[in-house]
Amino acid sequence: MAHVLGQNQYGKAENRIVRVRRDSTGHEIKDLNVSVSLRGEFDDVHLTGSNANCLPTDSMKNTVYAFAKQHGIDSAEGFAALLARHFVADAERGVVRSARIRVEEYGWDRIATPNSPSPSGHSFVRNGQEVRTTEVEYDGERFRVVSGLKDLVVLNTTGSEFRGFLKDRYTTLQEADDRLLATQVTARWAFGFDGRDGQRQPDWNQSYPEVRRHLLEAFADTYSFSLQQTLHAMGSRVLDHRAEVDEVRLELPNKHHFLVDLAPFGLKNENEVYYAADRMYGLIEATVHREGVTPVIPVS
Repeated sequence: MAHVLGQNQYGKAENRIVRVRRDSTGHEIKDLNVSVSLRGEFDDVHLTGSNANCLPTDSMKNTVYAFAKQHGIDSAEGFAALLARHFVADAERGVVRSARIRVEEYGWDRIATPNSPSPSGHSFVRNGQEVRTTEVEYDGERFRVVSGLKDLVVLNTTGSEFRGFLKDRYTTLQEADDRLLATQVTARWAFGFDGRDGQRQPDWNQSYPEVRRHLLEAFADTYSFSLQQTLHAMGSRVLDHRAEVDEVRLELPNKHHFLVDLAPFGLKNENEVYYAADRMYGLIEATVHREGVTPVIPVS
């Protein structure tokens, strides 16, 4: 039976890089995990063993570190776009048709001490909050930029219920008119920016905290009849307030908290003591996008 080589790509994954900016009194840190993936004229590498069109993945790693020195890192999106354009435009013999750069960014906060109540200029602590993410693709003509975050854990102690749901013979879940609602947000959002016709890049470092803020405010402000309804409110609020964003995809695991039965100890549990279950969990996923916009964020 005949067979053919299908879609393929290769690259250097998880290049860990910490860039320290020292040209001011207060140093600045950018802590990234950068993955490079290229598509192009690579059939011979697979079919004949010829490496003539194969840029070593070690060269990709070196490019990441060299660009961090030469260009600095202002934002994850800007750095990823710079790398993507380089690999497509400057690769030897034009064998690369498109490049995809994925970046995770880890945040650091400055440390203040009793001897120095103002935050130190050179001492930091990992802030332990969410991981900032971005994925940039470039095909020589246009960019596709999808930013996001993961591991953002949020919780409402009230203002949530779950009632009136479909029941069958296997349903044991009791209806709840006042429940604790918690989730660990993974969010990705696609921009209208594609870089054509001289289009300017958005202010990535302004956009990220604003999108994050609207996600959190929607979670806090929405009286929740279901996690699905909360998800829609979160995505809609971003689109209502951030014109540069065309699409939001959210993955919200329901981090279940169950009331502990304290009756055996002669105690009444008045929505105060919970058992936090890490698995199994409900997983709610959906995309909210502008009317007339074709979604581009893949379902993970």
